[in-house]
Amino acid sequence: MLLFLSVPQPRQPGARTRAGAARVALWRRRRRLRLQQLRRLRGLLRGLRGRPGAGSRRRGRMALCGQAAGAASLPSELIVHIFSFLPAPDRLRASASCSHWRECLFYPALWPQLRICLRVSPAEQPRLEFLMRKCGWFVRELRVEFAAENYLSGCGPGDGGGVDTGTGGEEVEALQLSARWLEVLRTYLELVLCVLVSIRNNRNLQKFSLFGDISILQQQGSLSNTYLSKVDPDGKKIKQIQQLFEEILSNSRQMKWLSCGFMLEIVTPTSLSSLSNAVANTMEHLSLLDNNIPGNSTLITAVELERFVNLHSLALDFCDFTAEMARVLTDSNHVPLQRLSLLVHNVSVMHKSLDNMPNDEHWKALSRKSTSLRVYIMAFDIKSEDMLKILKPSIPLERIHFDSYITCVSGAIVDLISRQYDKFLTHFILMNDVIDTSGFPDLSDNRNEDPLVLLAWRCTKLSLLAIHGYTVWAHNLIAIARLRGSDLKVLEVTEESIDFDQGELADQDVDPVHNLIEQVSLGLGQPWHAVMDIESLSVFTEPNRHFYREMQSFSEDI
Repeated sequence: MLLFLSVPQPRQPGARTRAGAARVALWRRRRRLRLQQLRRLRGLLRGLRGRPGAGSRRRGRMALCGQAAGAASLPSELIVHIFSFLPAPDRLRASASCSHWRECLFYPALWPQLRICLRVSPAEQPRLEFLMRKCGWFVRELRVEFAAENYLSGCGPGDGGGVDTGTGGEEVEALQLSARWLEVLRTYLELVLCVLVSIRNNRNLQKFSLFGDISILQQQGSLSNTYLSKVDPDGKKIKQIQQLFEEILSNSRQMKWLSCGFMLEIVTPTSLSSLSNAVANTMEHLSLLDNNIPGNSTLITAVELERFVNLHSLALDFCDFTAEMARVLTDSNHVPLQRLSLLVHNVSVMHKSLDNMPNDEHWKALSRKSTSLRVYIMAFDIKSEDMLKILKPSIPLERIHFDSYITCVSGAIVDLISRQYDKFLTHFILMNDVIDTSGFPDLSDNRNEDPLVLLAWRCTKLSLLAIHGYTVWAHNLIAIARLRGSDLKVLEVTEESIDFDQGELADQDVDPVHNLIEQVSLGLGQPWHAVMDIESLSVFTEPNRHFYREMQSFSEDI
């Protein structure tokens, strides 16, 4: 047997002493650094705490602004860690302490998501440019809403608001309105370009949501389409916006959520082809809502939808959701669809046909594919005969929102909804923007039972009921509150929509309004009042925005 023994080499004299001294010196140096950092942190806390006394306040200011010690000399990682515990307004205030803190404010880890609501105003442009320049290249979730504010209201002081109402006054007002609309559209295009340019190379973007409802309808039609040719006569800006949007889609690598609602000609029928197959296969939410697409063209086809095999929620124009699409969603290679939001707009119904919509068998197949599928329908000025074609019995309808300007929802439609969707319906919104408030349509005309009372009786999951522009009798409102009780979380009825039976008023000695409030409050188990100011209801003043936000939360609540 052979044994290999290692013979230690003789150590040089004093080697152990030199190595030990080096380790001791390194330990002492690290200890001094730790003590220095601890003193700086104490100075920071002392400055933030602001102890009473002039001397302590002076020391606090030195700790915050001094260059040798205090907050300015803290490592960036520590400042970012402190910022991570603060809400966004407090971060902005804290960043005003010194330039070092200001540099740490826009660290990518602090802004994983950005939600912006913008007025279409020139004053917003420099602030938006600054924010997007700082965050656009790394933000992972971006939601932007554009809204033109008070652009159709009467002219303010100095804008000719005091002109007479004659023919000359009407011409002056029309010219002023035209100039204001041109400015709104010009600013809108610049803001959209600012957002898209800043994120064009962002490969980390996972959620991208755009909303821009400035297509306000007047009696003569859509103002946006009328003035767009004046703002962008050659269509260069619109083409640039469309190209930037497609570039963002082609550069994306982690996109899970894509939502575009009522944006002015930003999405084209070829936009989705820019997405790679890998991104399309992992997309979880897709929302394409735009009623400005001309003719019979659609933003997505059934062939294109085959790539999106992992969709959990989908939002489309109802006329674009065809029977072929329903068949694609029931294929075995697609995951079960959980949420489906459909916009039924009179503009789309006029230019497109309802012949290709899914029939009852298609809806049954979709419900069998996904037992948890729920549908949200928003109907703008749809005739009753068209709604009778749309409302198939097998639709798992959970929410429905009617908004009318010209047509009115009939009692037969409300009765049909209460009978067909009694197991699913939770939200029912009925809005009628009538000009003459002296006589609202009565849904219970020529009927033994009020359709709204039957809706509350049959739909046992009803949790939200909002009504304006239709006559709601006081005794029926009390019956609704008693039938649903505390399960009806939201009951919003405008004051002008409530009417009282004259025969009942003659038999009562108490104030009818006070009695109504008391009885409804007792039925709901919570204080209740009629809506006094209709302008406070976003569902009435901004129906598109309300639907878009509700659709977002409806799709996220899976």
